[in-house]
Parts: sequence; structure tokens; C-alpha cells
Amino acid sequence: MGRLHGTLGVALAALLVPAIAVAQEKTLIINSFGGSYEEHHRRLVIEPFEKEFGVRVEVVTAYSGDTLAQLRAQKENPQFDVVHLSGGLETIAATDGLLAPIKPEELSNYGDMYPFAVAGIEDGIGPMYSTAAIGLLYNTEMVKTPPTSWKDLMQPELGSHLLVTDAASNTYGMLAMLMMNQVNGGDLGDVTPGLDFVKQLLDNGATVVSKSPEIQQNFAQGTAWIAAYAQDYAFTLTSAGLPVKFVQPSEGAAFAPITVNLVAGRPNRDLAVKFIDFSIRAEASAGWAEALRYSPTNRTVELSDELAAEVIYGEEAVAKLVGFDPVQIGESRGEWNEAWKRALTK
Repeated sequence: MGRLHGTLGVALAALLVPAIAVAQEKTLIINSFGGSYEEHHRRLVIEPFEKEFGVRVEVVTAYSGDTLAQLRAQKENPQFDVVHLSGGLETIAATDGLLAPIKPEELSNYGDMYPFAVAGIEDGIGPMYSTAAIGLLYNTEMVKTPPTSWKDLMQPELGSHLLVTDAASNTYGMLAMLMMNQVNGGDLGDVTPGLDFVKQLLDNGATVVSKSPEIQQNFAQGTAWIAAYAQDYAFTLTSAGLPVKFVQPSEGAAFAPITVNLVAGRPNRDLAVKFIDFSIRAEASAGWAEALRYSPTNRTVELSDELAAEVIYGEEAVAKLVGFDPVQIGESRGEWNEAWKRALTK
């Protein structure tokens, strides 16, 4: 009898192992960015994915920097299946071997994406499911002639009504400075032209701010007429009732990628890839544009004329997006930050 019980126990355990494995494969662990962003994320991607594939997605609220730190700490035993990263941290994570490559044929939506949005997937850099563009925000009531160039920031009448975002503490501020640098003949090997340009703006009376709420406060008080910042924040300002519009300068706008990435060393790769593919479909890309004014990276997205005017949309506009190497930025940022601080004190 004891032997029979033992035999049945072994048989039952053998039956349970596949069931447990299936249960584990039916659960994905991802991060999202919290707040209203995460609410939209659940509505646009997470909940529809759970419904369509009959799975559960466990969401951990963690911003990009914290997520990268967790990936590094868990390198030998990662807990995330899919991670969302921004600001170029996906390139750093891929370089560190924390992310896994994806083949183009594994993504049914690959052919619908703008090439720059999927350029690094075979190196472990996940596809860009949306992007923020850094250009110029201006008060439509005070600035009668819309700016068309980064060099328009030098117009004398702007003077103290111009906001410059701190490049040392704000990623968007750094990207704006790099655009000013490029327009004035610099590159990532020499940011002196950009720093000199900023010094001139400060001499003209420009104000330096470090955080997004400071931009809103200055526009609301009427002291700010123009700022170099991200298009999605223009929507924040207009939602608050402020007469602000975003424009992509003729020389282009820097883009800040928002990516969905496959974590290396996890068992349920197939399901994770399905989630990534689901995240870049046209419906989701259009949803992010409508909800938060992020520019779509799926070129099959169709937007109304009104909405299209508030994001970077269409082949011609997308062709003017400028990407800067995040690895080189990371390597040079300490030096640049010191040079930036010196520029602000002179």
C-alpha cells in the first residue's frame, strides 16, 4: 500500500510539473512608469494583451533609472520579463548584456515601424513604441511670428522671456543643448558651440529652470514666452488652459526614445516577444499620441489633422528627428555637466 501511494505520488507530481510550468509561462512581469502614464499603459496595452492572450501581466511601478539598477542587481536571476526604458538607458542595458536581441521576423509589426524605431533590436535594444521630441514651445499670444529655427532663440525681443532647461539635471535639457550645439556646428566630440550659444542666451536675459513644473509656472505667470522642451509637455500646458504650441525647428528636433525591451535570461521568451509586438501595433501607437502627445513610431498610424499638428507625424517630419548616441552621452556627461555649470556662472 505504501509503495502504491509512493507510485501515485510520483505520477501526480509528474502531472503537476507541466501545469506549474504552464502557469509560470502565462504570467509576465513588467515595469511601468506609474501615475496617469501607467493608467494609459494598462488601457492601451496591458489589459488588451491579457484579454487577447489569456495571460496575467504583473506590473511593477519603476522608472527607467530604477529599473536599470534592478536589472543590474538581478543580472544572474532577473525578475522582469519585459522592461520599459527611456532616455537612452535601453542602449546602456543592452551593452551591459541585460537585454536580449529580437529578430525582425519575430515581430509581426516590424514592417510597419519607422526604421529608426527598430534599428537596434538585433543588438538587444528594444523597439521604440513612442517617442518624445525636443523642440520649441511658445506662447501663441505673445509670440506673433512662430519660431522656425533653433537660432530664433537669439532674437533680442525674447530676452528674459526665454527659458533654458538645465542640461546637468534634466535629460530634455541635455538634448536641447545638444541640438543647439549641432545647429551651431558642434558635435558630440565638441559641445563648445552649444555652450557658447547658451551663454549668449543667458547674456540676453534667459532664465534657467530645472524641472517641468517650473516651465508651467513661468508660462502661467506670463514671464515665459518660449522654451526649448518636449512636445508632450506642450499638451500638459494646453490642458492647463495655457496658449502654448510646439514647433519642430527646421534643423530638426532631438528625440527621446521610449522602448519596450526583452530581458535576457528569462524562461518565457515567446510570450514576452508577443507582448513587445503587441506594444508596437498601430492602435497602441495612436493611443499614446492621443493620450499624452507622444509621437507615433508606427508609420501606419492615422491621426486627425488637429492631433497630427501636436506631434511629429508623417515621413517628412520624422525624417528631421535627430538621435544622439546615449553611450557617448553617458561617457561624456560628467565632463559636460561641469562645463555647463561653468557656463552658467560666467
